[in-house]
Amino acid sequence: RQLPEGRRATLASALELEGTVLREGRLTQFVANNLERRIRLSGAPRGEPSAAAGGSSIPAIDPGALQDVVALAGQVAAQVDELLRNVHCGLQALTALSVGCIQTYRDGVESLGEAADLSIRAMYALVARCEELDRAMQPVPALAKRIRDMKGTLERLEGLCK
Repeated sequence: RQLPEGRRATLASALELEGTVLREGRLTQFVANNLERRIRLSGAPRGEPSAAAGGSSIPAIDPGALQDVVALAGQVAAQVDELLRNVHCGLQALTALSVGCIQTYRDGVESLGEAADLSIRAMYALVARCEELDRAMQPVPALAKRIRDMKGTLERLEGLCK
């Protein structure tokens, strides 16, 4: 917003009475005289200039604001407690789920171990039975040869009988 030239001059002269005005191009800087006293006066309650003039730099505390801060702190504490309870419950649920998964995994591994052990035992039993069968079948080739010989002899006899 542009101020009229006359208004700008009046504002600058009023500022010069209250402090130092420095201009650099379009930038204007203002440093107030007695800045500390002005800060103290701005923090003093209305109607008590003697407290600010007396050198007390701590302003009076508003009891209503203090009660508001205490109430808000209580609300924040309650919300933090509820948040921690929710986090605790969530962690317990995750822990229970993890324990259940680990137990299921353990049971699966145990079952797999037992099944593998049973399969290995069954394989050894099958190999042993096959070896027994092989031993029992050893006379079969000789017996088959004798049967072929007998069959050949019978065929020759039949041929003679005709």
